[in-house]
Amino acid sequence: MSYMTNVTLEEVQHLATLSSLQLSDDEATSLSRDISNILDYINQLDELDTEGVEPTYQVTDLSNVWRDDVAVDSSVSREELLSLSKDQLDNQVKVPKVL
Repeated sequence: MSYMTNVTLEEVQHLATLSSLQLSDDEATSLSRDISNILDYINQLDELDTEGVEPTYQVTDLSNVWRDDVAVDSSVSREELLSLSKDQLDNQVKVPKVL
């Protein structure tokens, strides 16, 4: 089965705008061709018979080692830590708003 995915220049420019990128016409043309080739390659995977194939989550046979989340008493008081902050409000470190 042959696939031919065509990504238009308008689609590439739209993706560039969403990504806050400025592309020249040559760059957009090249990306259009590259993205189309990548999608064609990915579409080839639809032809594979994966019936009965178990998903692979990781290949190293390592597992996560978890520890209990336990509060540890510190020799440093809250007041000492707050005194290190540039700004504080209501007994908390005040940081700039990030939107």
